Amino acid sequence: MAKYIFITGGVLSSLGKGVTSASIATLLKHSGLNVTMLKIDPYLNVDPGTMSPFEHGEVFVTEDGGETDLDIGNYERFLNESISKKNNFTTGQIYSSVIEKERKGEYLGKTVQIIPHITNEIKDRIYEVGKNFDIVLIELGGTVGDIEGLPYMESIRQIRQEVGSKNAMFIHVTLVPYIKAAGELKTKPTQHSVQELRRIGITPHMLICRSEVSLPKSLKRKLANSCDIDYHSVIEATDAKTIYKVPINFLKQNILTPIADQLHLGELNPDMTQWNDLVKKIVEPADEVKIAFVGKYVTHKESYKSLIEALMHSGAWLDTRVNIEWIDSEDLETKPELMEKLEEVDGILVAGGFGKRGVEGKLKAIEFARVNKIPYLGICLGMQMAVVEFTRNVLGIKDAESQEFDADTKEPIIYLIDEFIDASGNKQLRTHTTPLGGTMRLGGYECLVKKGTKLYDAYGEDKVIERHRHRYEMNNAYADRLEEAGMIISGRSAEGLVEAVELKDHPWFVAVQFHPEFTNRLQNPNKIIKKFVEKSLEFKR
Repeated sequence: MAKYIFITGGVLSSLGKGVTSASIATLLKHSGLNVTMLKIDPYLNVDPGTMSPFEHGEVFVTEDGGETDLDIGNYERFLNESISKKNNFTTGQIYSSVIEKERKGEYLGKTVQIIPHITNEIKDRIYEVGKNFDIVLIELGGTVGDIEGLPYMESIRQIRQEVGSKNAMFIHVTLVPYIKAAGELKTKPTQHSVQELRRIGITPHMLICRSEVSLPKSLKRKLANSCDIDYHSVIEATDAKTIYKVPINFLKQNILTPIADQLHLGELNPDMTQWNDLVKKIVEPADEVKIAFVGKYVTHKESYKSLIEALMHSGAWLDTRVNIEWIDSEDLETKPELMEKLEEVDGILVAGGFGKRGVEGKLKAIEFARVNKIPYLGICLGMQMAVVEFTRNVLGIKDAESQEFDADTKEPIIYLIDEFIDASGNKQLRTHTTPLGGTMRLGGYECLVKKGTKLYDAYGEDKVIERHRHRYEMNNAYADRLEEAGMIISGRSAEGLVEAVELKDHPWFVAVQFHPEFTNRLQNPNKIIKKFVEKSLEFKR
């Protein structure tokens, strides 16, 4: 039977429940346990796929084609393994499933209610994820007391009753604010948060205390006494130079001892040698490089969470700090002086995105990288726009356009394919009027890599699996003319769709249709992103 660790949050959001959960999971995994993680999002959206990046940050894509919360990306990067779309569910999914069952008559005419029907659906999904694992860490989004979270609180309370006290543990992440005017830390918000948990029927076994400053022993004792928690189970979580230092900080406080005691796990001794070495290179690298990050959501950097982390991880493996020069592609259209920033960087990255806003600025950055022989990496829309730029300025087809921006263009270099086979092997149909949710090419697809190319030099193999999240493809009708002019198609899908292009007469100009950042890990960086950072470092030198 799996053992369950539930992580809840109190006082306010954005305290770092995701990093806390991933850090504990990492320590348990490095102790030799078979660990997985689950994120519960209490919002009514079926998934975050149709949410604006400004609203929710990045949408993370799993290998099996799920659009999930960005915390799933954190889990994969910390655990160094892929996680299923089953490991993230929302209130929208729960209610949709229950209503569908009710319509089919599966509840045998009973009145469908929060308890037991909604709570049973929640528990079933949690138990399903726990199959074949030693430990499941479940992060509950939101904060204690949110009306949306109450059915989940009741469900995890019931799970503890069902699996027994030695197989369930509650960890509460809370804020201990430092009031500068008074010159002291305050425990009252945490006390109230724990009281609210108890009112619901849950008594936490451990407190993770987020604070700007270290907690004195006297304050830890006060929290332990007032919240009825063992002193050694009050763990402080002050700001770290990098989130990857958090597991090490927890380990120094012997966080695994009370966890092992509660869950009867025996003595745990994680091997964090490689992890420590990488963290040191993140914090104090030997070299540095400057990358221009050209995107349309740069005012909300959470929109590019996985890509930012991927650049950092590649830098760590190269003992190099990657300094990001943020450039809003929309500003690049109207402020010519921003082009000067591109002259000062060692590499240019054009990220993905949806919609026409800021596209002309991306085209300017791509042309600058091509003409000035600066290392370039284009991702998703960054590849599509690289093809458009080359078609317009090298082939001389000035009307070249993506159907995403002009459905009636006479030169659809990027177009919408009517049907395709999805990651599950099912045929999907889509048109310009297809509903937005879940109609993209999503999840892991094979890319067949052409030997002798920059792409092959990076990957070192002729077949890789990378993850996608897009609707539009490069039009193969233009392929021969592009290749004659010097643009190499270096990667294709098994069905012949263009997965990657590069320039023949350029030191390093590679653009990919997929999102390599989604398969990147701290302990296993994505090879194409790592090669881009490496080539930028060479360019600098």
